[in-house]
Amino acid sequence: MNAIAKLLGEIGGAVKLFFSSLYCCRYLPWNMDKVLFQIGQIGSNTLPVSALIALSSGAVIALQTGPALTPYGIQENLGVLVGIAVVKELSPIMASVLITGRVGSAMTAEIGSMSVYEEIDALETMRIDPIRFLVMPRFLATVISMPIIVLFMDVIGWFGGALVAQVNPEIQLPMSVFYRNLGDFMTFSAILNGLIKSVLFGILISIICCYTGLNTKGGPRQIGASVTKAVVLSIVLVLVADYFATRTLLFFNID
Repeated sequence: MNAIAKLLGEIGGAVKLFFSSLYCCRYLPWNMDKVLFQIGQIGSNTLPVSALIALSSGAVIALQTGPALTPYGIQENLGVLVGIAVVKELSPIMASVLITGRVGSAMTAEIGSMSVYEEIDALETMRIDPIRFLVMPRFLATVISMPIIVLFMDVIGWFGGALVAQVNPEIQLPMSVFYRNLGDFMTFSAILNGLIKSVLFGILISIICCYTGLNTKGGPRQIGASVTKAVVLSIVLVLVADYFATRTLLFFNID
C-alpha cells in the first residue's frame, strides 16, 4: 500500500508541476532570455548527434528493405517506406531518447544540485518562484525544440535513405525517383503525426526531469541517482506514450 501511495503521490506531483508550468507561461515575456538560452543549449547539444542518428536510421531502413523490394520490381516505393518510418516513429523516438540523455539529464543534475545545496530554498526565501525561474524556461524550450529537431531529423533521414538507394548496387534507385515517390505519398497528416508525438514527448521529458530534480534530497550521491531515475523513467514513459499516442492519432485519422 505504501508503494502505491508513493506512486500516486509521484504522479500527482508531476501533474501538478505540469499545470504550474503552464500557468507560469504567462510570465514568458519577462523570461524570454532564459527560454532562448535553453533552446540554444538544446540545439547545440543535440543537432550534430541527431543528424548522425537520422542519417544512419534512414540509410539502414533503405539498406534493409530495398533489396527485398527489388526482386518484385517495386523498389521505387522505397521512398514512401523510408519516409513514413522516419516521420512517424524513428525521428520522434530517437529525438526523445537523445533529448533525454543529453538535455534531460542535465536538467535533473542542475536542479537536483540546487535542491541538495538548498539554493531552491534560498529562491523561495527571496520570494522567487522556482517553477517560474527554473522549470518553466526548460519546459517551454523542450516543447518548442522537439518538433524542430524532429523535422530536422526527418529531412536528414530521407537523405540517408535516398543516398543508400542510389549507391547500393542491389537497389540502384535514383534520388529523383526516391524523392518523387516520397512526395507522391507523403501527406501532411503523416508529418503532423510525428510532430504531435514530439510535443507530447517533450512535455513528458521536461516535466519528469525537472520534477525529479526538484525532489532530490540528501547529498551529492543522490544527484547521480536522480539523474539515472529521470533518464530511465523518461525513456520508458516515452515508449509507453508512443503506443497510446499512435492509437489515438489513428482513431482521429491523423496518419
